[in-house]
Amino acid sequence: MNGRDQGFQGDERDPRDAGRPEQVPVGPPDGATAAADATRTGTVAASSGTDASGTAASEDGADHDTRFFGQPWALAHIFGVEMWERFSFYGMQGILLIYMYYSVADGGLGIPEATATGIVGAYGGTVYLSTILGAWVADRLLGSERVLFFSAWVIMAGHIALALLPSVWGLGVGLILVAVGSGGLKANATAVVGTLYSPKDPRRDAGFSLFYLGINLGAFLGPIVTGFLQSNVGFHWGFGAAAVGMAIGLIQYSFGRKQLPASSRVVANPLPANRRGLMIGIGVAGLLLLVVLVLTGVIRADNLAGIVILVTLAAAIAYFSVIIASRAITADDRSRVVGFIPLFIVNVGFWSLYQQQFTVLTIYSDKQLDRTILGWEMPVSWVNSINPIFVIILSGVFAAVWTKLGDRAPSAPVKFSLGAMIMGVAFLLFLPWANGAPNSTPLLAIVLILLVFTIAELFISPPGLSVTTKLAPQRFHTQMVALYFLSIALGTAIAGWLAQFYDPENEVPYFTILGVIAIVLGLALLAAVRPVLKLMRGVR
Repeated sequence: MNGRDQGFQGDERDPRDAGRPEQVPVGPPDGATAAADATRTGTVAASSGTDASGTAASEDGADHDTRFFGQPWALAHIFGVEMWERFSFYGMQGILLIYMYYSVADGGLGIPEATATGIVGAYGGTVYLSTILGAWVADRLLGSERVLFFSAWVIMAGHIALALLPSVWGLGVGLILVAVGSGGLKANATAVVGTLYSPKDPRRDAGFSLFYLGINLGAFLGPIVTGFLQSNVGFHWGFGAAAVGMAIGLIQYSFGRKQLPASSRVVANPLPANRRGLMIGIGVAGLLLLVVLVLTGVIRADNLAGIVILVTLAAAIAYFSVIIASRAITADDRSRVVGFIPLFIVNVGFWSLYQQQFTVLTIYSDKQLDRTILGWEMPVSWVNSINPIFVIILSGVFAAVWTKLGDRAPSAPVKFSLGAMIMGVAFLLFLPWANGAPNSTPLLAIVLILLVFTIAELFISPPGLSVTTKLAPQRFHTQMVALYFLSIALGTAIAGWLAQFYDPENEVPYFTILGVIAIVLGLALLAAVRPVLKLMRGVR
């Protein structure tokens, strides 16, 4: 799941991975390659701080402490900040859409539904775009650990703005800060975890699995708390709870961050001092341009999703063009990048449906879903806590199945095609209850549909980053990871744009068309598996 995404890996490593960066089984991009590079080259992980007893920094660069469920104690600090960040992120997102379109009398902003869903999609896409910025800042300026720390502060400030600032100004300031901060944290948390282990540490996968558990615990608890507060005392109390959650994670991490290895603070590719002024100038010019475009009405709330789609698409085309045209890569590398294009397209299609959990499904849960349990009405946002439960339960099952199958496991193109088709089936499952009366869809129906959402996710999301890094030319490793996250950004923004066509009074065409498109997209990739694998040159 986006942000909760990138679960466990069962994908095979091909022979050319020897000497390649070790790929973590969970999470966003390596982000700052500093962390991973320092670990791979055997940099000694220097633990510091007052609670370093039991921590053993060895010649292999790993932390051999075992006080956190057999893992390094430093993992507890990253586990905590990530759990609370996901608590705040999904807690806020669980009530964000209804806050925008509920009337002022009901505590909302009274924004039209189509505009509100577009804003949610644009915001989600911007989070993933920001991961690229967060990775760049870590690689060139600050290192992963510092970017993670500062990003947590930015996130907390964003939730405070949503809680305290009135009207659309609070919404705008809050969402911008949360999007930029979440992108920075998302891009670097996994890289920091990676510095705790040597590539061959047998605890590595288990450590990332524990980290992944923290992500999903936060994603489960966030909507529960914020939804309860929104229903009983108001939206701003819910946003305030998200801010408090992030503050708890930040306080806990502030005490423990000194125990992280020195490699987590290494700047992999420092920006030369004589270029810093130029980069600052470019950044300031970019911000001024955005301000001008907003003030002149070029960028508006009602076209925000479309603009994010165009920017993301342009960035993706530019990345592909630069990599494919480069003379620094081999013919095999170029072929593999071309082979990634069909996976990129299917991934965009998948996320454009999957991310409608936070747009169309929220509206559906508000209006069509029977949320009454023994006379008590469940808050709308609690629906967003169903998916994390299934991810926690099923991700280990999928990992075990892929491990058991070994070389007989489906190739990445087959997994992608199955994920897209299952996602299409999930949309078709809405049809038996489509066009129903208010509160006519039973809660168990949504639970079933979200189970299918989760199965689709586990076919396509966990293997996504893995196959991306396998296909990446060594010279363009980070750029290929950026491309993978651009596909999620593009799909998320499209999810917000598509939601404008959803009509609660006539739902059949919407669910049917999108469901069929996803199934056709998956079938097209399935039919093209052999030529795609041929382009992938030995990568499965």
